[in-house]
Amino acid sequence: MEKKAGKRRLALLAALLSVTMVAGCGGSNNAGNAGNTGGATNSGSGSEEAGASGSNAGTGEAAQPGIDTSKKVELQFYMLGDGPKDLPDIEAEINKMAAEELNATVKFNYTSWTDWDQKYKLLLSSGQAIDLIFTADWTQYQSYAKRGAFLPLDDLLPKAAPELQKFVPEPMWEDVKVDGKIYTVPATYKEYVTNGFVWREDLRKKYNLPKPTDLVSYEAYMEGIRQNEPDLMPASFNSDVKNNLHYIYTELNKMVGALPYGMGVKYESPTEVYTYWGSEEHKEELKIMKRWQDNGYIPKNVLNIKDTMQDPLTSGKAASMFGDNPTRYNDMVISVSTTHPDWELGYYPFGLTTGYATPVHPVHNGFAIPKSSKNPERALAFYEKLVLDKRYNLLTQYGVEGKNYTVEDGYYKLVGTSQTNGFTREGMNGWAWRNPEYMLFDKSFDGVKAIFDELDKIQKPDLFLGFAEDYTSYQAEKAALEQVEKQYLYPLQAGLVEDVDKGLETFMQKAKQAGLDKIQAEWTKQWNAYTAEKGIK
Repeated sequence: MEKKAGKRRLALLAALLSVTMVAGCGGSNNAGNAGNTGGATNSGSGSEEAGASGSNAGTGEAAQPGIDTSKKVELQFYMLGDGPKDLPDIEAEINKMAAEELNATVKFNYTSWTDWDQKYKLLLSSGQAIDLIFTADWTQYQSYAKRGAFLPLDDLLPKAAPELQKFVPEPMWEDVKVDGKIYTVPATYKEYVTNGFVWREDLRKKYNLPKPTDLVSYEAYMEGIRQNEPDLMPASFNSDVKNNLHYIYTELNKMVGALPYGMGVKYESPTEVYTYWGSEEHKEELKIMKRWQDNGYIPKNVLNIKDTMQDPLTSGKAASMFGDNPTRYNDMVISVSTTHPDWELGYYPFGLTTGYATPVHPVHNGFAIPKSSKNPERALAFYEKLVLDKRYNLLTQYGVEGKNYTVEDGYYKLVGTSQTNGFTREGMNGWAWRNPEYMLFDKSFDGVKAIFDELDKIQKPDLFLGFAEDYTSYQAEKAALEQVEKQYLYPLQAGLVEDVDKGLETFMQKAKQAGLDKIQAEWTKQWNAYTAEKGIK
């Protein structure tokens, strides 16, 4: 690629991204993430028969003949986050079909986003009967699979969901394997969930503030908001400072994923493992957060805030987000378009700052069958319906056509607003069972696709999500370290400790007492074995 051509493309993208995705663009979209498919051409109907995917998809035929459906069962299905208001209606419609076709009903359960990780851990450790549960790299899929939390699907798939097995490309099945076994059904939808700065573009223009493209310009934007809009929070933050401050910061600094235990690995040198905690690099991060706290960019009560990161921005309480992915950015654009048509939002992907972007790995969104399941075959047969049967898929992704959404010129359009509608786009958080052949997009999503097209030009493979940590030998130390992090590191990450040097020294001392050295040594050994096995250099 010639330099001039590259500069022209970047300039074009910068113009595109700063173009305000203004309100009134028509339609609504509460999607999770997006991809490069042609789903927007679907006219979509909740009762329409399915297309080419699956021989019995959308036809109302009975379950696979290889499974026993003689006994009626209720499947327990667990999702993260919060369910939509119209969930009981959707559940009832799904159950009418599932009862007839699988002799089963399903109960959709949600964890809420408050302390979801602890709830998730409890669900998988309590022995509670669960038939299907969401999995992802960020829910530690590999570690749970390695420790026997899920049932292997290799023998179940050809018996209970043969069409689903054919639908998912073989390389994806290989990518989700842990110790040679399949433990989750991966999503087939290509997307980017890398972060980017999100801000109120109308306010940036009004006060002639810099466009956030890196840490320096983002900090200058927040300062401009603080000076000109004193009643507005410069940025939205919440109590999950580990994910919403620390890991966003390290992504901008080209770290590999959300590495645990203070480990440091850079994308360009993946075999060089170092200790990030306690380093000068770590100290610099903490001092930046202390400055943000002192300047009023981070709320004093941040560790008690349980709101989602998006709500303060869309409700007018905050003027930016440190980082979010392109699709959730689009969700906010649509929410704002129906409630505040005079506002504008801007977006700048971190990939243009770091020089690369990684499409999601197949383990990013999936569903597993926990070992506590009483109905594994029926659960997998039902999940095949969710993915391949158009009636199930559209109903659980978009709600009831005519009531929750319409399709106009091939585009999804929300009925009413996100406040009045009981089922916004992908309101069930059904990212894992997206089917690219059926997906519907709001017209404003064309802007996200344009972002994805640019990220495609600088994409690099995510080589590292196949790593499956086994913490059996240091499980006690891991639990002790988690408590130390919450007590001593989180306040540092939130900028709440007056003396950063002393606070970091105390944290490192407590972490070592909890067994940090043992954990890091064993983790490094496993990481080195993984990169050697995969030929990563």
